[in-house]
Amino acid sequence: MTTLIIFGLLLALMLTGMPISISLGLTVLTFLFTMTQVPIESVALKLFTGIEKFEIMAIPFFILAGNFLMHGGVAKRMIRFATTLVGHWYGGLGLAGVVSCALFAAITGSSVATVVAVGSIILPAMVKQGYPQRFGAGVITTSGALGILFPPSINLVMYSIATAGMEVTGPDGSPVSTASVGQLFMAGVLPGLCLSVLLGLTTWYRARKFDYPRLPKASWAERFTAFRECVWGLLLIVLVIGGIYTGVFTPTEAAAMAAVYAFIIAVFVYKDMGLKDVPRVLVNAASMSAMLLYIITNAVLFSFLMASEQIPQAMAAWMTSQGMGVVAFLLVTNILLLAAGNFMDPSAIVLIMAPILYPVAVKLGVNPVHFGILIAVNMEVGMCHPPVGLNLYVASGITKMGITELTVAVWPWLLTMLGFLIAVTYVPGISLWLPRMLGMMQ
Repeated sequence: MTTLIIFGLLLALMLTGMPISISLGLTVLTFLFTMTQVPIESVALKLFTGIEKFEIMAIPFFILAGNFLMHGGVAKRMIRFATTLVGHWYGGLGLAGVVSCALFAAITGSSVATVVAVGSIILPAMVKQGYPQRFGAGVITTSGALGILFPPSINLVMYSIATAGMEVTGPDGSPVSTASVGQLFMAGVLPGLCLSVLLGLTTWYRARKFDYPRLPKASWAERFTAFRECVWGLLLIVLVIGGIYTGVFTPTEAAAMAAVYAFIIAVFVYKDMGLKDVPRVLVNAASMSAMLLYIITNAVLFSFLMASEQIPQAMAAWMTSQGMGVVAFLLVTNILLLAAGNFMDPSAIVLIMAPILYPVAVKLGVNPVHFGILIAVNMEVGMCHPPVGLNLYVASGITKMGITELTVAVWPWLLTMLGFLIAVTYVPGISLWLPRMLGMMQ
């Protein structure tokens, strides 16, 4: 009954059009002050201590790095390099879009930044080359979602924050440690590469089926020149992933390094952005960071309410008493997350659902790192389907296409993503192979 009251109140507030962050906060305060004896001082203390985590600092730094790269000419150089590699294949510019999105996502960790930076350049070029606008929009909308999976994914950082410090036990009753940001980043690499290949194959198949244009094959000299121009941006991937893996710095320190490095190459190396543009980039990054941190703050309160009412433990007990095994639980989890993606932002879904589902998953024997990647892939799908798929709205702004038309355009790639979601759900090795091989987990 308590669970129904809490979620009923949250849903009612969201249906009024209220922002998710305020809905979370009001739900918690209303329940605490009307149905419990929790003192207001403890709420204020939880608000402060909830975001007093070193890992949270990674979020504004990665957002700042993404903003510098988005305005600093990195995207157009990556597109040029990707075009020299695959432009002569069927759907060459579309394939270049997939490769560019994968590379840019691996640098910024942001889906929206990837769609804006790559889409605003390559979509007009595809239309000019003779591709249908629907084809280009479908490619970029779905490929842009790779930012949620590839490190440095902001959503994976949020999953780590949402589950950090939770005392959970495995099937045998022994305590299980939560997933670190470093483990999650490494776990996202192989699934990100696999999904990139699958989206590329879908693009190639449809281009060949409808005989879409191909570009002349680039020479090795042209490829080398394009690589040399974009290598400064690509080195950021090495800086972040290599630094974390070798232990030179933590993921949070890697985020700070990425922001400084992105500033240097955007202003002093590529020189596509002047010092006079830096304040505008800083304000944009601060605005986005403040929005996410406000959601995190209220989600921490919501998690506090869940824990105080022992709702995750009750759900775990109920599911195990119903004889629900790991296969059925993961299926239900996917359905819940995909349904939540119909009306909630990915960040909010991670912060609300992860603390609830995570203890149940671990109790049934699901690895915490695998569960984090499963949630990330669900969020990728949610970014690309209506009614609140953020990538759809960003792509709509670039292409001037309606949401309904865009929804039809993305279906071939969206079905590919759903197929990949099933594979990631039931084949844990896709997520766990790389961190295990690197010795980051047993």
